[in-house]
Amino acid sequence: MHPAPSVIIFSVLSGAGFGYLAFLGLGISTGTGMTAFWQFGLGIALAVVGLISSTFHLGNPKRALLAFTQWRTSWLSREAWIAVAALLTMGVFAAAAVFLERLVPIVGVLGAALSLGTVFVTSMIYAQMATVPRWNSPLTPAYFLASSVSAGAILSGHIALALTAILLLGIIQLACWWWGDQSFAGRGHSVSSATGLGRGGQVRLFESPHSGTNYLLKEFVFQVARRRADKLRAICIVFFILLPALIILADAGVLAIGLAFGAHLVGTLISRWLFFAQAEHVVQLYYGHQPTLGSGLADGPGQERAAVGSAMGAGS
Repeated sequence: MHPAPSVIIFSVLSGAGFGYLAFLGLGISTGTGMTAFWQFGLGIALAVVGLISSTFHLGNPKRALLAFTQWRTSWLSREAWIAVAALLTMGVFAAAAVFLERLVPIVGVLGAALSLGTVFVTSMIYAQMATVPRWNSPLTPAYFLASSVSAGAILSGHIALALTAILLLGIIQLACWWWGDQSFAGRGHSVSSATGLGRGGQVRLFESPHSGTNYLLKEFVFQVARRRADKLRAICIVFFILLPALIILADAGVLAIGLAFGAHLVGTLISRWLFFAQAEHVVQLYYGHQPTLGSGLADGPGQERAAVGSAMGAGS
């Protein structure tokens, strides 16, 4: 998939914001008065800025409100509803903490559940797509939730929870890469299976479906050279896992927490870019493209190229 910046920013910032709100709702390092004001302000700001950025990927952002009408069939619509519910609930919890200087546990737990529920529903937009084998796995929700929880744990300043969450995230991230690199080939997808003509012998593309580019070719699939992807994965692990863990182990002060979160955010952006850039849609087979066995990445001297794509077959 083409790694659209608006979608990457949306999923990273909103995930971190809702993860932090979940920790605040559970009363972990949650303050009252002005302390609570800054804590909830940060969490809500991250979540809202992320949600707003997602509208820039729409062809007509003015129609964003229509997303609320398809909740019976669309994970995107369900995401919109549960995100609003989470923000409203956490807003009530935050108001009590700031103005009344008291925490209301029932409201906080409900808000935490809705916050993590928002992250889960966001992940299901991608996980339910059988047409993108790399995403179509329980590892996708686990990855989104682990990323959100680890960001929230770092911001909460709870060292033990943060280290545990970061370690779990590292394991899940490696599992996602391992599974994703073999998922396309593991499904047995080929030009023969895509066209249904395999019984007559080996099938190959005689001619390109069209002579020029189109929206599908431009938008839905993107390839990155294997060597560049390997480098990005290594950088991702450093910022995603190692640096945050080392920083909070060395110091648990406010500055250290900010640095750890900043490093984690950089790693998350790289990880999410790879999440989209390495995803391959099965309809690309109609365009004669065959992914490299076991990796789904193009060989080459670090050159990127736009690849064939398709509509989001399973939809949201």
